[in-house]
Amino acid sequence: MLKQIDFRGKGSEWKDFMPASTEIDELPIEAVREIISEVRNLGDTALRNLTQKFDGIVLDDLVVNQKEVEKAYHSISKEFRDALNASAEAIVTYQETQLTEHTILDDNGLSIETFQKPVASAGCYVPGGLASYPSTVLMTALIAKVAGVERVVVTVPPAGGQGISIDTLAAAFVAKVDVIHPIGGAQAIAALAYGTESVQPVDVIVGPGNIYVSLAKQEVVGRVGVPASFAGPSEIMVIADSTAPAKFVAVDLAVQAEHGPGGKSWLVTTDENFAAEVSDELENLVRNSSRGENIKSTFETGGYCALVDDLDSAVAIVDEVAPEHLQIMTTNAAEVAKKVSNAGAIFCGNWSPASLGDYLAGPSHVLPTAGTARFAGALTVRDFMRDIHVVTSSEKALNRLGPHIFNFAVTEGLESHADSIRLRGVRIE
Repeated sequence: MLKQIDFRGKGSEWKDFMPASTEIDELPIEAVREIISEVRNLGDTALRNLTQKFDGIVLDDLVVNQKEVEKAYHSISKEFRDALNASAEAIVTYQETQLTEHTILDDNGLSIETFQKPVASAGCYVPGGLASYPSTVLMTALIAKVAGVERVVVTVPPAGGQGISIDTLAAAFVAKVDVIHPIGGAQAIAALAYGTESVQPVDVIVGPGNIYVSLAKQEVVGRVGVPASFAGPSEIMVIADSTAPAKFVAVDLAVQAEHGPGGKSWLVTTDENFAAEVSDELENLVRNSSRGENIKSTFETGGYCALVDDLDSAVAIVDEVAPEHLQIMTTNAAEVAKKVSNAGAIFCGNWSPASLGDYLAGPSHVLPTAGTARFAGALTVRDFMRDIHVVTSSEKALNRLGPHIFNFAVTEGLESHADSIRLRGVRIE
């Protein structure tokens, strides 16, 4: 079920055996640009037309009534309400630890005070279609609220005759979302970036989505803030040895694969016999899963079993792929984790499935995909904030630093920069 790649004995040439990644010219950039252009030119009309075209739904209202949101919360089971509130508490508790109080540096008459200021508005994209994702509402909107964002907007693609699921609306109630729009795809990103008659533009757009959503976010960078990570189709890599239950490894490989096509699901192990055990478990799991077709479609394009000589080789492959989720299920998982440089989130041991991070650990499950874990991390409050520096210099400090400023300005040929120092009477040697 997983395509096997044998890296054993390959030495320094192991990278030659890595599967090719999707190149940018294979992606639907032109289609995304056409959607963005249509939304910019036609506003709400484009949103209705594109929703009917892609989702098969005719939208009467482009804004969800807040009474529907509250009604949804009271309509769900007590057990799911408890789950939503437990997740919300964990998210808030963790994200509050990431807030930084303002700092002050005093250096001989030069004072630099740094404040973190939240953006005024944020748009949170929540996927739909194959499944509803109330957890993503919490993992985006709540973080914006903790950061202090005043207006938090959520967009969700409508599904079927019922529109947005009551579970997703209930999560929006828990997160105290200000506005919900029943739109999805690249058109939702365009609306959040440029605005329409019914959608107010925002300052930052976050949230995972399919390739159209992810590309659309890249296209509007500069108009709005977008985290550096590419939050696209889901990915999982599992480093495991024979001490891990094969059944645990199999189900954890399937966890992210059941989101559907376009993602990655890798097993990396030194034990060929163990790999065969996991493969047998996967066959049984997929055969009996209601989402078996989604799992198989992911495995067909992004499912691999890598056989390696040792755990250092396993870490090297992980760092090359830079996966969204990494599970380490070995006897020395914590030590192996310390060696990993490129991963969105790492889960150690047999009792730490990635699903823990998806719902209840506290850090956001919006993580970098498509190799962007090389330079980006999970969504945090910092993605909704900016640093503002307040610089105050005494006359004594400027007299001390001025000659250096003057020499920089002269070297760069910026006369007024130099004069701003000279005309203040700073002595230039």
